[in-house]
Amino acid sequence: MKAAGHFDGFAVAAHRAVVAGRVDAAALPRVADLLAADGAPAEIGYRITGRTDAAGRPTLEIVVAGTVPLTCQRCLQPFRWPFEQTTRVLLARDERELVRLDEGDHEHEVVLADAPLAALALVEDEVLLTLPFVPRCPEAGCAAAGAPREGDPAALKDKAEAAGRSPFGALAGLKAEPAKKAPR
Repeated sequence: MKAAGHFDGFAVAAHRAVVAGRVDAAALPRVADLLAADGAPAEIGYRITGRTDAAGRPTLEIVVAGTVPLTCQRCLQPFRWPFEQTTRVLLARDERELVRLDEGDHEHEVVLADAPLAALALVEDEVLLTLPFVPRCPEAGCAAAGAPREGDPAALKDKAEAAGRSPFGALAGLKAEPAKKAPR
């Protein structure tokens, strides 16, 4: 097992080596911009394993897992969002091979590995792909979704009262009245 940093993707694939580690999500610049500013730790574990596919082509299996703080776009409160993602990428030696592999294999992403690969760049890409486009905390704990937050008795009372009312009830009342046409 190798430590994080730069590595030769083809050598890792050929030797079935592993590059693994942990990183704080806030240390990944493109991910840090998307995190809630609640100061909570956001440790991500990763494992990059060299392999070959059924056709004998060199691949990397990238596994990322962790929990990051995001801001719910319904209630604007921070919440913890767990994730686990596994992706397999093909390795290309040059631009021509990259284009050929990308056009010929629609199941896998293709990475240009003509220079040493940065482990954290691969990890950051995978984390970005797993984050929700519009983060929302689970409805069971989201104040904006009508669910009470834990330990909020006023919210429990409001929810009980709201259960008896439906916004569609008012629409049903309007539909029941016959439409009146204006005289011509």
